[in-house]
Amino acid sequence: MAVTETSAAPAFDTARRFVRVTGERPNGFVEFDFAIGDPELFVELILGRDAFSEFCAANAVEFLPPPDGGAGGKTPDDFDWRLADATHIRFR
Repeated sequence: MAVTETSAAPAFDTARRFVRVTGERPNGFVEFDFAIGDPELFVELILGRDAFSEFCAANAVEFLPPPDGGAGGKTPDDFDWRLADATHIRFR
């Protein structure tokens, strides 16, 4: 008996590289997410503008749209946070 796949996930393609810019700092640094194969599995990185451009060119990245600004009722005790949330100095 032959087995047929009905809902196979797309293949994990390590040749695909993704970048989503998440912020730019006044001192010239670009904050971004970088993913290989699947844009949902990423690391947060920060590079100077020139180094960021070189990084994107060297990895032949696909740019993703900016993150959704509407957090949808996010509360301070949510586990959904980013490293950038902890590194920004906030003045009140």
